[in-house]
Amino acid sequence: MKSSKNFSILRPFSHIYIEKDVLSHPITELILKKFPRSILIEIETYKEIFSRSKQNYKLQEMSRKLILAKKRGEFIYPGPPLCPNFGHHYFYYTTLILNCIFSCDYCFLKGMYSSAHIVVFVNIEDYFKEIDILLKKHPIYLSLSYNTDLMALEKIVPFFSMFMEYIDLKMDLIIEVRTKSAEYKILEKLKPKENVILSWTLLPKEIIKKFEPKTPNLELRLHAIKKALEYGWKVRLNFDPLIFIENWKEIYLRFIGEIFKEIEPHKIYDISIGVFRIPKDYFKRMKKIFTNEITLFPYEEDKKSLTYPYELRKEMIDFFLQNISTNIPNEKIFII
Repeated sequence: MKSSKNFSILRPFSHIYIEKDVLSHPITELILKKFPRSILIEIETYKEIFSRSKQNYKLQEMSRKLILAKKRGEFIYPGPPLCPNFGHHYFYYTTLILNCIFSCDYCFLKGMYSSAHIVVFVNIEDYFKEIDILLKKHPIYLSLSYNTDLMALEKIVPFFSMFMEYIDLKMDLIIEVRTKSAEYKILEKLKPKENVILSWTLLPKEIIKKFEPKTPNLELRLHAIKKALEYGWKVRLNFDPLIFIENWKEIYLRFIGEIFKEIEPHKIYDISIGVFRIPKDYFKRMKKIFTNEITLFPYEEDKKSLTYPYELRKEMIDFFLQNISTNIPNEKIFII
């Protein structure tokens, strides 16, 4: 395979690992054109790189590698219990990409995977086939981006655009796309879809700076939301997770004011509110790698997950709900 002598080990995607089965796939070729200086390495399966033992997650975060692979086995999964279904009985999610470029300190992906590298399953056509089969049985509410941020990666791999083309006339399929991206220009080029909900995760600027410094700031996200609404897209505001920090009431009160100073409440499709929570097994692995305010907090534990103690959890939800319900009617608010 072709390689380049001029590369930096710290440059994102300085190396691209490619399964032999997808070397000639159109998505593979499209991605490789965008990284002409990367070193290309053939592999048999993505698990050789992504799932090997004794990886250094922190070091990998500094210089992520890209892995192009073929998805095999299941393509669509039942929605996880810690995630909201927004009233939809047939709730599913899918994993087109493993891992996210943003690396937020509280993200469950840090405990879910042993590797920080990005895996792209290029065979999107097989996902479409699987969805078609499932749609013959019942309607589907499908989340595309629990394990990544598709819109943030759109310039690398246009899966979001491809899904927007695929769902035309499929009104039994509702798609939610979660994002922290400030990317909105792609929305200008695409026709808004009645059965697509763009769900922006929003947090106070203090929390963004402290726990997700690689993400677009609050102002940029709000600008992207305003543009999406202007273009006619349905927008959900996702206040999840609420993070406990010092002076949290003052910070979140100011945060709510900033949002509705920029966004007209009546244009919002709905909102979701939830406090930080994480599967217990993920947290144990995450805590072994990272030591910070997130991993050192004395969480309440149940059979499968960790979250804030009940009284704090209730106080945070009630406070947020009380201050946001003046802008958003109760029927549009989902508590997670």
